[in-house]
Amino acid sequence: MPSIPSEKLDPRIKNIWRINDLIASLVSINLFLLITAGVLRLAASEGAVGFLNQIADALIPADVALSVAAVVLFAFVIPPVRYARWRYQISDDFLEIMTGIVWKKRTVIPFIRVQNTDTKQGPLMRLFGLSSVTVSTAAGEHEIPGLDVRVADELRNRAAELARVAREDV
Repeated sequence: MPSIPSEKLDPRIKNIWRINDLIASLVSINLFLLITAGVLRLAASEGAVGFLNQIADALIPADVALSVAAVVLFAFVIPPVRYARWRYQISDDFLEIMTGIVWKKRTVIPFIRVQNTDTKQGPLMRLFGLSSVTVSTAAGEHEIPGLDVRVADELRNRAAELARVAREDV
């Protein structure tokens, strides 16, 4: 069995995942339940059966329970597991990326196929002093998120140089 890639992401990426996942899950849960409650109340006001109001009232505790479950799941359970499973490794010939919590995915990107390397940094990543490296091929983009800015710049430059050398050797 091939060895597991040795490089890990910066641990600060867990905080970014927590923030992004919490915002997305809480907004979607609350929006769904608010719309559902509104539709039920509208149906009840149109003369439908009165139990629709009771269902709409029951959605409030359901919303609270789902929101609490989302906070626990996305703040305490998923980020450490996701961090532990996210690995990458760069060699002279290829970049290997391994991801996945339930289903593991290993991607090997030969440098002969690399067209472009970039770093990117959104406001939240900038706040935490992190950056992402993107390696582009004809098949698409592959991203390594959550690296220290200095490490990301070094990885981007090394990948670009190895891609240049690989093209010259052909």
